[in-house]
Amino acid sequence: MKPTHIEHLGIAVKSLETAIPYYENVLGLTCYAVEEVPEQKVKTAFFKVGQTKIELLESTDPEGPVGKFIEKKGEGVHHVAFAVEGLQAKLDLAAERGVALIDKAPRKGAEGLNIAFLHPKSTFGVLTELCEDPNK
Repeated sequence: MKPTHIEHLGIAVKSLETAIPYYENVLGLTCYAVEEVPEQKVKTAFFKVGQTKIELLESTDPEGPVGKFIEKKGEGVHHVAFAVEGLQAKLDLAAERGVALIDKAPRKGAEGLNIAFLHPKSTFGVLTELCEDPNK
């Protein structure tokens, strides 16, 4: 599969308003974008650390994936996202190799990326996101 880099780490939080100051005032990072992704029922905030991003995820619907995650597990690391080229081919390869897919085809995500998730039951308990920048 050969990801090019870790695109971001997704962290589920109850409130962006409460969480952003920690990343800015304690860690010294700058929140460079806040975006709502209605299809995923989340509001996101992004920070950069070198080439890698931190994506804070606040649920906009308690029945959405992040809302259910926080209800079940509390705040914390939600997923690891890897940047790939040829996302559909990578999904097909993962499926051929026995990985359960949440998304059989790419969909739109935050920051204009095409994204797809691999099921944590097939990835040793880690929700794994594959991301592709359609502009590259």
